[in-house]
Amino acid sequence: MFTDHYPTIKGLILDMDGVLWQGSEPIGDLPAIFASIRAQGLKFVLATNNSGSTIPEYQEKLLKLGVQVSPDQILTSAAATFAYIQENHPTKKSVYIVGSDSFKKDSKDRGFVVLEDEDDSTPADFVLVGLDRSITYRKIDIASRKIRNGAIFIATNTDATYPMPHGLTPGAGTMVTAIQTASGKTPFVVGKPERYLYHYATRNMALMPKQILCIGDRLDTDILGAQKGGFRSAFVLSGVNNLDDLANWKPKPDIIVEDLTALIHG
Repeated sequence: MFTDHYPTIKGLILDMDGVLWQGSEPIGDLPAIFASIRAQGLKFVLATNNSGSTIPEYQEKLLKLGVQVSPDQILTSAAATFAYIQENHPTKKSVYIVGSDSFKKDSKDRGFVVLEDEDDSTPADFVLVGLDRSITYRKIDIASRKIRNGAIFIATNTDATYPMPHGLTPGAGTMVTAIQTASGKTPFVVGKPERYLYHYATRNMALMPKQILCIGDRLDTDILGAQKGGFRSAFVLSGVNNLDDLANWKPKPDIIVEDLTALIHG
């Protein structure tokens, strides 16, 4: 069992895409994996750079796959973005979002004023950029003009790609780079490998970084972020990166396994 090998680990920060699933396809027997995590007394937070779905939508997806989790056990880069704004800019409320409909709905539900494309001349407090599968030239134009006019530029993440069963597709980093180029401004990045998302997940579990294992499939986000933050790291080969990518990566992750099943049951 996992805790037999790593008795000092009390909590897990698990990535989702490429670790729990690819698209809608689960990676391994998720009900058995989470039953084992709970039986071993491990706390956990499912933390994803993906801003495309709300926490309730992730709960629903997990439930369809046989896993029930509470809202505080899921952390998206969108939720972390809203927490960052509320902590650091509590009086600012207007946002222009390049992202999914769920990202916009989440923002409205939290009391933000969401500007639409038709509000292209209205100043925004923030421009928030995540994965947007309907990205257009007009959106890039509006976002970059609002940033040049004083809006704070925040990227949920800068992942270049996103894993799907048929292969890698463009990630939020594609949108972020376009708007950064057009605006001439560098965004504040909330998601992995930057520290804020990790900080928020750690606080949720009330543990120290040395007590937490971060599990992910991307070296440049999950593993790099864990290493920068002083966490233990576990690299799974079920998602974006592989052993060839690992060859020149230094320092190496603490644990390298085929998938989450091998880690938890190994």
